Amino acid sequence: MQRFIVTRLIQGLFTLVAVSVLVFSLTRISGDPRDLLLPPEMPKEEYDRIGTTMGLDRPLPVQYLAFLSKFAKGDLGISVRNRQPVMDMIGERLPNSGKLALLAMLFAILLGFPLGVIAAVKKGSGVDSVAQVVAVLGQATPGFWIAIILIMVFSVQLRWFPPFGAETPGSYVLPAFTMGWIGAGGICRLVRSGMLEVLDAEYITLARSKGVPEIRVIWKHALRNALIPVVTFMGFWFSTIVGMAVIVETVFAWPGIGRLGYEGLLWRDYPVVQGVVMVTATIVIVANLVVDVLYTYINPRVRY
Repeated sequence: MQRFIVTRLIQGLFTLVAVSVLVFSLTRISGDPRDLLLPPEMPKEEYDRIGTTMGLDRPLPVQYLAFLSKFAKGDLGISVRNRQPVMDMIGERLPNSGKLALLAMLFAILLGFPLGVIAAVKKGSGVDSVAQVVAVLGQATPGFWIAIILIMVFSVQLRWFPPFGAETPGSYVLPAFTMGWIGAGGICRLVRSGMLEVLDAEYITLARSKGVPEIRVIWKHALRNALIPVVTFMGFWFSTIVGMAVIVETVFAWPGIGRLGYEGLLWRDYPVVQGVVMVTATIVIVANLVVDVLYTYINPRVRY
């Protein structure tokens, strides 16, 4: 196990380096941030001076190495637009994204798990049909469309929840439902398919023949052995929505790091975009490692 964890950590470092090269290259291709921040009549001398202050006059390889060395020390640079440390800006917004992701995950679990299990047990019934519809809609419906419909119905017409912001507990409902609906569809589909495969296994038949109560057979023996693909999906999905829920956070004006990255793209704010992407990549890598370690506890047959 220790060797596996060390190997995965080394792989994660190489992945971060690859991500850093990609995001650094793409941000430079997008253009010079001075073109957006400075007026057209700015004298060339002043334009060049500001470029020197930002470090934009240095060769690209030198800029990249400086960015990578600072990231290794936990320094993500200074925002071009706000002149604030990027790490502080992410630190302010990351808890908002984390709380929203937890609520979305809770909703997805409460809807996806029971619906997937019941659909597998009652294959071909009306519940199974409903579960398949939920799975398809959850995976196929665009998040921005769900968000707009929810705002129109529950904010504009019914006035039950605020349409934007994060000032009140009610502000969490609509964005959490939007992101949770997408996750619920994936969980429902994976739980159903995993349970259908496990319910025909010999050890399930043996447990039933020994007189084990049906509810225990389903929720303990069968569900536990059908969880590996579900845990994989949940780990990756949770880590992704923490950092890259750009569409949902933008529609609901949610002060998270997804919206922070979107604002950085609009203003060609290199350090902000690079910081958001690198922090998100780190979260995804760590989440995947945690999921791999959890495999051995969910299914003892899995060994590394």
